[in-house]
Amino acid sequence: MATLRDIVDERVREGELYEKLDRNRVRCFACGHCCPIPEGQPGVCKVRTNRGGTLYVPWGYVGGVQSDPIEKKPFFHAYPGALAYSFGMLGCDLHCAYCQNWVTSQALRDPAAVASLIETTPEKLVREALRQGAKAVVSTYNEPLITSEWSRAVFQEARAAGLATAFVSNGNGTPQVLEYLQPWVDLYKVDLKSFDEGHYHKLGGRLQPILETIRRLHQMGIWVEIVTLVVPGFNDSDDELKRMAEFLASVSPDIPWHVTAFHKDYKMTDPENTPPETLLRAARIGRKAGLRFVYVGNLPAQAGDWENTRCPDCQALLIERHGYRIQSYHISSSGSCPSCGKKIPGRWDTSFAGQITFSPLHSRRSRAAGLSHIQEPTSR
Repeated sequence: MATLRDIVDERVREGELYEKLDRNRVRCFACGHCCPIPEGQPGVCKVRTNRGGTLYVPWGYVGGVQSDPIEKKPFFHAYPGALAYSFGMLGCDLHCAYCQNWVTSQALRDPAAVASLIETTPEKLVREALRQGAKAVVSTYNEPLITSEWSRAVFQEARAAGLATAFVSNGNGTPQVLEYLQPWVDLYKVDLKSFDEGHYHKLGGRLQPILETIRRLHQMGIWVEIVTLVVPGFNDSDDELKRMAEFLASVSPDIPWHVTAFHKDYKMTDPENTPPETLLRAARIGRKAGLRFVYVGNLPAQAGDWENTRCPDCQALLIERHGYRIQSYHISSSGSCPSCGKKIPGRWDTSFAGQITFSPLHSRRSRAAGLSHIQEPTSR
């Protein structure tokens, strides 16, 4: 019976984000590693492979699909209450010990990650998103930069159908991949995991490409929101949180910063779960650094007003939340504060149509209409 590696290797096409080098090597530009890949080998991500001097990339499958409230991504300043049809493939260019999507992201590295695939097409994914009433189609669960060709194909179909598009990513990009994606991506969530080079090395990456990605996305006019998972003993010092917040404020004080609670997962079971007071401290640091929109996540009912959106000028309550649930919505049809007229940065509908769901509609492992499960693999 075929292994997962065999199944993945059969579902590929030639990539677009690479250049040919000498000795049948190729250089990939999908992520900040810019791997020079020898013939017959994959890059760091394990899914982009050099065959005879041609780079082959994942195509024609998903490792999971799920419909979520857009607030779960999290996007707080983009179409509140909307349904986000989320899909992902396999693989990642980092190896975070606390990864919450490790079953898909680490499937080709970790024998404990038992993943199955669903064969599909961009047309089928978009058709299912429309059937469920989604507003946006989101590439997530693995690292979408390493499957950018597939994501772009899905997004082209989504745009043609009137849907918004989004990346949920670690942000380890390159100028080449961001230029390739720019015409087709509306929203982009970046995980800023640390502001320490040594910490990023432990996760398998570097800090500078993430910072450059954040700057470039903002310059491109793509709507950006940032998430920092605050891990006790890893990135929760006042100094590191201050440097993160000051960097974001230097790019734009209007970038929303979500500081969210770590809980024990995957290989990281040593630190205690993040206490509420740590996130409240991080939020205050972000506000003091000049960020106008700072949110505390993963602790509903324990974050106080830090779950809500307020006008940065007059402090009027604009969106009241409890976790992913919208409890009240007051932004005007022009995307402004109804009290003082301040334009609120984000991507807003002309009216709030209500919220389809404040929890996932189905497991991302379940069969979506029109999608076919591929034969279960044996092992790696």
